[in-house]
Formats: sequence, structure tokens, C-alpha cells
Amino acid sequence: MTAKIHKDRSADGSVTVNKKAYRNFELVDRFEAGMQLLGSEVKSLRGGQADLTGSYARVAGDQCWLVGASIAQYQQAGIMNHDPTRKRRLLLHKSEIRKITTKLEQRGFTLVPLRIYFNDRGFAKIELALARGKRQYDKRAAMAEREQKKDVNRSMKKYRR
Repeated sequence: MTAKIHKDRSADGSVTVNKKAYRNFELVDRFEAGMQLLGSEVKSLRGGQADLTGSYARVAGDQCWLVGASIAQYQQAGIMNHDPTRKRRLLLHKSEIRKITTKLEQRGFTLVPLRIYFNDRGFAKIELALARGKRQYDKRAAMAEREQKKDVNRSMKKYRR
């Protein structure tokens, strides 16, 4: 029997994707982290109401925090609702936090959230990336390369039959 896919989520279970992170940053290393959420936040995520634009992750002491992410309030929660832009604790192993901390101490690295999704067990996870910012000319070069690939594929299409 096939699994049901929620209508607001994509086939891979993603609730939200930070598309600007892929364009503005060169992704060096990726991590998967759990999130410490309230019940109304989980219900809101299951409804697909989250936004990662402008958010980032920060290491403070021996803990990692998600800052600036917005999870909309759940309508049926009433008075027990959560603050949509509160800091959320990310659950990582100590060795991963140490590795991230050493990279963040280097100049030019930042910790960027890529996507929020539900894994096969139903837990909300977030994919983080150690990233280095792209320059304007790097973005232009990437766009030109993409255009060239499209042109080649378009011209080769008639020969693939």
C-alpha cells in the first residue's frame, strides 16, 4: 500500500524550502537536525505554514539555535498559541556542534537552513548547511552555465528520438 502524501507538501516530505540559500550561498557541508517544537508549531508545520527566508542558525555555548524562521500560528490553538518568530533549539550531536563551531570561526562561513521536512517516522527535521556567500559575478557565471546547458539540451532534443 502506498503512503499518503499531504497535499501541501512535496513528494520528499518537505514543508518549506529556502530557495534563496541555494542561489546566494555555496553549500560546503550539510547536516540534519531535529527541532524542539511546541505542539501548535508541529500542527502548523503539518499544514505547510512555515517560512525560512532570512533565517539562520547560530551556535551559542554548546547548543544550536534557529533564528528568524517563521512558523505561523495554528488557528485552533487559541490562547495556547506560540510566538511565530521565536528562537528554536536545534538538536545536534556534540561532535557535530564542535565541527560546525570550528568552521564558523573561520572567516566567511555561515550556518543556513535549507529546508524543513518530516522524516519517515513523522519527526520534524531541518536540513542545515555550512555555506560561504557567493559574489555577484559567481551568481552570473552560474546563470550563464545553466543557460548554456538549456541551449545544448534544446538543440540535442531532435537527435534523441
